[in-house]
Amino acid sequence: MTTSERVTAAVLIIGDEILSGRTQDVNLNAIAKYLAAYGVDVCEVRIVPDVEQEIVDAVNALRHRYDYLITTGGIGPTHDDITADSVAKAFGVTAPEHPEIMALLRERWGEPNAARRRMAHVPEGGTLVKNPVQGPPGFQIGNVFVLAGVPAIMRGMLGDVGPRLRTGAVVISKTVRVTGSGEGTIAAPLEGVAKAHPDLSIGSYPFFAPPDLYGASLVIRGRDPAQVDAAVEELVAALTEAGVKGIERMPEGA
Repeated sequence: MTTSERVTAAVLIIGDEILSGRTQDVNLNAIAKYLAAYGVDVCEVRIVPDVEQEIVDAVNALRHRYDYLITTGGIGPTHDDITADSVAKAFGVTAPEHPEIMALLRERWGEPNAARRRMAHVPEGGTLVKNPVQGPPGFQIGNVFVLAGVPAIMRGMLGDVGPRLRTGAVVISKTVRVTGSGEGTIAAPLEGVAKAHPDLSIGSYPFFAPPDLYGASLVIRGRDPAQVDAAVEELVAALTEAGVKGIERMPEGA
C-alpha cells in the first residue's frame, strides 16, 4: 500500500573491477530508476572491493541505516565471488548450499564442481530472488537484496524485488529551463525558493551547446504536487523579477 512516509534504500556495489576502472557500473542508474517508481529513495551508494570484512562492514552499516539495501556483484563461481558468504557473516549465520539452486545447477551441468557450487550459497533464513535471464537466482535476507553484477541479469532480478518492497509516495519532478543566463545570475532567486521550500529538492544543472547556447535546467522534486507546482511558479516569478530571460516551463519528463 502506498504511503506518504519516506522509504529509503542504499546500493552497495561490490567488485575490484569497478574500483579499478576496468568495468563501468551501469547498475546504479537502473536500480535508482526502478526504485523511484515504487516511491523508494536511493540515499547512499558505496563501492567496496572483493574483501570480506569490507563487505561485512558496509552491509551492516547500510542495512541498519536505511529501509532497504541492494547489493550487486560477487555471486558467481570464481574465487573472488564472496558476497553470499560475506552477507551471511554480516547477519551472523552460515551460508549453506541451497537445495533449489543445487537442483538448477545439476539440471544444467550434471554434478557441479566446487566453483559452481559456490553459486548455491545462500545465508540461512534467506529467500531466493528469481533470475529470469540466466544462471542461478539472487537472494533476500532481512532488508537486504543480493543481486548479480551483470547488468542484464541484475535488471531481470529487480522484477522480483519490487513486489516485496514497502512503497512510498512517488516523487514527482518539474523543470524550469533557463537559456542565456549562467548559474551566477540565477543563484540568488533559486536559493530564495529553496529556502522557502525545505521539504523539496531543488537543483541546478547547467548545460552548454557549442557555439553559444548555454543555460541551466532548474529541477524541483517532491512528493506533494501542489507544493511542487507552487515552487515552480515562485521560481519563475523570482527569476523574472531578477531580470533573467529565456525562462521556459518544461513538460513533465523533459
